[in-house]
Amino acid sequence: MQFEFTDAGRILAGIALLSIVTIEFGGYFLTRVVRGAVPMTPFQQAFARAGHAHAGVLVTLGLVGVLYADLARLDGVVGWLGRAGILAAAILMPGGFFASSAGKDRTRPNGAIALVWLGAAALAAGALSLGIGVLTA
Repeated sequence: MQFEFTDAGRILAGIALLSIVTIEFGGYFLTRVVRGAVPMTPFQQAFARAGHAHAGVLVTLGLVGVLYADLARLDGVVGWLGRAGILAAAILMPGGFFASSAGKDRTRPNGAIALVWLGAAALAAGALSLGIGVLTA
C-alpha cells in the first residue's frame, strides 16, 4: 500500500508545519518573560506557559491526526473532524489562554477563557472522530 495525502490533509499539514514558527516566537517571548523583560503577574505567566505548551502539543498531535485520517482514508464529517478538530483546538485553546490573560496587571481570566473550552470541545470531537474512524476503517 502506498501512502498519499488527501488534498485536505496536505494543506492542513502544510499550514500546521508553518505555524511552528509562531510557536517558536512564543518560546522566545517566554524567555523574555522569565528574564523580567516583560512585566506580568504570576497569573499571566502561568497562562502564557499554558498557552505555549498547548500550542506545541496540539499542533504535533494534529499533524499525527492528519496522517492517521489520511492513512485510514477517512472522508465525510468523520474525515473532516479527524483532520481539522485537533488542529482547531491548537488555535482555540492557546488563543483562549493568551487572550483571557491580556491586559495590565490582570490576575483573573476575562471572558475569552471560553475559547479554551471551545478548543476542548474541538479536541474531543477531533479525537473521537479520528479514533472511531481509524478503528472502523
